[in-house]
Amino acid sequence: MTEHSLKRSITWVQGTALTIGAVLGCGILVLPSITANNAGPASLLSWILMSLISFPIVLTIAHLAQIMPSAGGIAAYVERAFGPMTSSVLSWIMLGSIPVGVPIVALTGAFYVNDILPVNIWEVIGMAALILAVSLFLHVRGIELSAKVGLGVICGILGLLITAVAVSAPYIRRDAFTPFVPDGWLSVGSASVIIFFSFVGWEMIVPLAEEFKNPEKDIFVSLLLGAFCIAILYISVSFVTVGTHSYGGKKEIASLSILISKGLGTAGAALTTVLALFITFSSVHANIAGFSRMVYAQARGGNFPAFFAALHPQHRTPVRVLAVLGAIFGIVLILYGWVRPDLGTLLKGPSAVFITSYILTMLAALKILRPLTIGWLMAFLSLTFSVILLFFSGWAILYPAALSALGVLYLRKRTRQLKAGGSV
Repeated sequence: MTEHSLKRSITWVQGTALTIGAVLGCGILVLPSITANNAGPASLLSWILMSLISFPIVLTIAHLAQIMPSAGGIAAYVERAFGPMTSSVLSWIMLGSIPVGVPIVALTGAFYVNDILPVNIWEVIGMAALILAVSLFLHVRGIELSAKVGLGVICGILGLLITAVAVSAPYIRRDAFTPFVPDGWLSVGSASVIIFFSFVGWEMIVPLAEEFKNPEKDIFVSLLLGAFCIAILYISVSFVTVGTHSYGGKKEIASLSILISKGLGTAGAALTTVLALFITFSSVHANIAGFSRMVYAQARGGNFPAFFAALHPQHRTPVRVLAVLGAIFGIVLILYGWVRPDLGTLLKGPSAVFITSYILTMLAALKILRPLTIGWLMAFLSLTFSVILLFFSGWAILYPAALSALGVLYLRKRTRQLKAGGSV
């Protein structure tokens, strides 16, 4: 193992857990009822449609990971297809996703504590900071320990979600599915756009490629099994939400709590809070894992400052990246406490970043993969859908555009320094 080598320790089981953790977010607690409010029972079709659409994205990324198992992740694929400049710009664009999005996810989960214990805003921020700090500490200690903890958390999440579906199933009524399309078929499409953001995060697994024991096989298996589990969970929760009519009015605020309470009574709120915290930690943990490795790989390749290319001497983890992430997380949480912006508004920027990154990744796949193969066709479908979604981003598209401009400025400065014989 060299000075700049990451430690190989992840199995396909741990990889599957990390995949589920990266994609499954607190949206599962509220989105099934929100989409049912928008489209009625036909919202089930939206969940099924988005589950099916996610597979082309997953399969494309999995094919690319088999060809290029690199810590650079999707940036490495774009570099192979279009050169280092485009790859570097993508890396700079991705800087706007996790540093802002992950603290928001942590805040979302911490707010659920209000269901069982009244807390003020700074106490919520403190809980969010604790979630982030524990994840960062585990990542400094090493991906093996981190992956094992993630696997345990995912098992807890699966158990709680299965419990929610099981205790709600006896209360499903046939008449809850009629009329099936009360608001017209356009409402199904509108609900699908909302749901899309519950199916992002697949790209956060591939930067861990250099830490898988058998990346060519295990990443493909992890992504595919993760996609199946995510689809089954989302569709199952949506089905019981519609079937028990646990939506309408203000029920979307704690719809899963209502489902669990149908079978477990007042314990439902406490169980939902535990589930929310588990899901929050799992999502935070998996996204920090992939993002920190992407930044490390790009710094190792010279696209980010060399400061970030250092590994912990004992644990072989990107400790400087994790330390800077911790500082940024703290700033975001403090600013949130002072300014109190709308969380939905804050998430529009990172969402636009994800869509932009998918577009560049799918374009790279079309160039790298052999035309008209399964992987190539999956990339074409994914690209088409991502471009359509980009038009719904509105002002948020300015966010990745500004980040790409910063990337270009940095790279031009670095090029001038290299020509002059200096260093970055």
